[in-house]
Amino acid sequence: MTWNITRTRTRVALATAGILLTAAPTAYATLGGSLGSALGGSLGGPGRDETREAPAPVRGAAFVETRLLFGTERPDGGPAVTAAQFTNFVDREVTPSFPDGLTVQEGRGQWRDAGGTIEKERSYELILLYPAREARASDRKIEEIRADYRKAFAQEAVARVDDRKRVDF
Repeated sequence: MTWNITRTRTRVALATAGILLTAAPTAYATLGGSLGSALGGSLGGPGRDETREAPAPVRGAAFVETRLLFGTERPDGGPAVTAAQFTNFVDREVTPSFPDGLTVQEGRGQWRDAGGTIEKERSYELILLYPAREARASDRKIEEIRADYRKAFAQEAVARVDDRKRVDF
């Protein structure tokens, strides 16, 4: 009886090893890697070449991308911010602080105001790119822009999204 159990265990172990040796390289190749590199060495043996795709070159410098989202409806029921008013705001408040360039996109958005009402409104997205080494100084300027817009147009908020990027011009 012991001999049958040992023989059965040996067969199961050999079958499992055979499946792993056959399936694992296929699985790793499908995932873009290799079993040898995953295990810290080459399983290919002599005459078998493991090729890897070279990593893409890193381009550009470290930048921060800040997106500001401006609503145009006024919570107090006053007239909505017009395109001319927004353009004048950007020219007067944003461009002097970020003269190297910016992007403005017009869109439609919605958000839940302080009273719980979902407000749907015309909106603007302002995109700023600046070197990461200037992040501290830019942060102060951006917070001033947000505060100035909230005050000038009676807004509850101006959303801000920051992300690190690599940028090449």
